[in-house]
Amino acid sequence: MASPKSPTRPTQQNPQPNFHDFFPAMVGNLGGEDLIGELCKGFELLMDVDLGVITFESLRRNAAAVLGLGDLTDEDVRCMINEGDFDCDGALNQMEFCVLMFRLSPDLMEASRCLVTEAIEEEFGNFTRRR
Repeated sequence: MASPKSPTRPTQQNPQPNFHDFFPAMVGNLGGEDLIGELCKGFELLMDVDLGVITFESLRRNAAAVLGLGDLTDEDVRCMINEGDFDCDGALNQMEFCVLMFRLSPDLMEASRCLVTEAIEEEFGNFTRRR
């Protein structure tokens, strides 16, 4: 979630967020293995070293120091954790973080939807032809 002063947060004057998705370009340039490696490095920058997960406190601290996002509110940080916290333990493990990064990319999600749709149509088509 973007901070209140961020140009990516929708407002009455700007109802659509101003967001450019660079993630697909990273995927194209790095390839699968290298992208996962970069995501893991990003995770390590944000995690609590002692616990091995991204906690509210580690994200709050490192978002300002590492990412330059010092204007995030506590609510923003909580929302970021909650968005990816699939096991509901209040923190992000490495897998949750990587999945969250993919989910936050609208272009990658659309491409994934297309691939899944094609696979289902192909399988369904094969199923109906077998009958």
